[in-house]
Amino acid sequence: MRRSVVDAVREGQWDFEPAELPSRLYDSTVALPGSNEKIAVMAARAERGLPLWHEEDRLDYEKLLE
Repeated sequence: MRRSVVDAVREGQWDFEPAELPSRLYDSTVALPGSNEKIAVMAARAERGLPLWHEEDRLDYEKLLE
């Protein structure tokens, strides 16, 4: 299992950044930014030691309309 930001904070390492990981290795989300669903996805990523952001995550309402 990858070391997560949650583990780093517990250990007092406040400047931790997860290792780079190709976005093809974890899923993007269409959840609206700021929504409970998006926050849950980001929390799950943090707990698994994944980057918080995915290049194909939904950025705004307009992306759904494309």
